[in-house]
Amino acid sequence: MADSPITLLRAHARHAPWNARGLAAHVTALVDATGMRPTNASARVAPSARSIRFYVANGLLDRPEGTGTAATYNYRHFLQLLGIKIRQREGATLESIKSELRELTGDSLERRVATSLAPALGVRADAVAQSDGDQPLSWRRVPVAEGIEIHVRDDSPAARDEAVVAMREAVRAALGREELR
Repeated sequence: MADSPITLLRAHARHAPWNARGLAAHVTALVDATGMRPTNASARVAPSARSIRFYVANGLLDRPEGTGTAATYNYRHFLQLLGIKIRQREGATLESIKSELRELTGDSLERRVATSLAPALGVRADAVAQSDGDQPLSWRRVPVAEGIEIHVRDDSPAARDEAVVAMREAVRAALGREELR
């Protein structure tokens, strides 16, 4: 049986603690591996040591152990930074991300990140819920053209009807096939 997305995500904890640059590099590699297309310029930007300090100063990331160049970041910081970059790529603003992160416990944050990264980790996203004993996640299938579908998780902000229609039309436009309408 394949490892669950959470187990695979937890394997990254062995690299902790990180300094700010190491954390940024590790998160960048994972987010890039997801293949999630950024929705705007801020989502495209890879995290840096400077952005990590900005996130700490603005309450998006917990304070690190130590200060200055001796500051170290642990697995929770790793999950928080992954959560920030994933949500930015999904189109969320920093203010909404800050509110969401404040409400997430460690387990929920880990589950949320693992669900988003599941394809990059080589497992099905519904395995996250099943591995934790929760109900399987529900996905919406949106036909675009012959042989092409968009899959949108029902609990995602992108599952709104107008967002789904916009995604479908954007993919159709990218295909250059107006006759699909």
